[in-house]
Amino acid sequence: MATTPPRWITDTQPGHSQWYIERFRAMAADGDDLAGEARLIDAMVPRQAHILDAGCGPGRLGGHLASVGHRVVGVDVDPALIEAAAADQPGPTWLVGDLSELDLPARGIDEKFDAIVCAGNVMVFLAPGTEAQVLRRLAAHLKDDAPLVVGFHTNRHLTLDAFDAAVADAGLRLDLRLATWDVRPWTPEADWAVSILRKN
Repeated sequence: MATTPPRWITDTQPGHSQWYIERFRAMAADGDDLAGEARLIDAMVPRQAHILDAGCGPGRLGGHLASVGHRVVGVDVDPALIEAAAADQPGPTWLVGDLSELDLPARGIDEKFDAIVCAGNVMVFLAPGTEAQVLRRLAAHLKDDAPLVVGFHTNRHLTLDAFDAAVADAGLRLDLRLATWDVRPWTPEADWAVSILRKN
């Protein structure tokens, strides 16, 4: 059980959640491309896949995946973000929850996932020291050989070496690492990492 609150709560200013919601609503209204991560996930799974959007925020990624026919569950620790997801992106199942304590069968969702995506810097907003536990809980909900795709800036709180140690601790292995969601090759100079993980 998490003993420290996530950085999303401790390291942000009052009103941050609403600012974040309105920021992405404005970007969507302006026609910005907000589906880059979702397109990569869509290419990795069969049609009508069961997908978990872990740390879903206001639902832009999971909402797009649902719009192209996938069965999506989104989980986020912030009730304001889940409320916005439900309002703006009908279709998926949106749930408030702490990823370090994730137990979807206890909430009536027994089917394991064809893919799990954890985008938008979720890993750097976790409670410090819970990275391996979060990955372990996500892996418990994943079908065998299904991908767990994690993307984050490597210059914010969490180093890539620390992340890789958490991956190993969680019983996962790195299948492929990219520098961006549009499939550019990883280099040591990249400040962003998109890691495709699978169970050992």
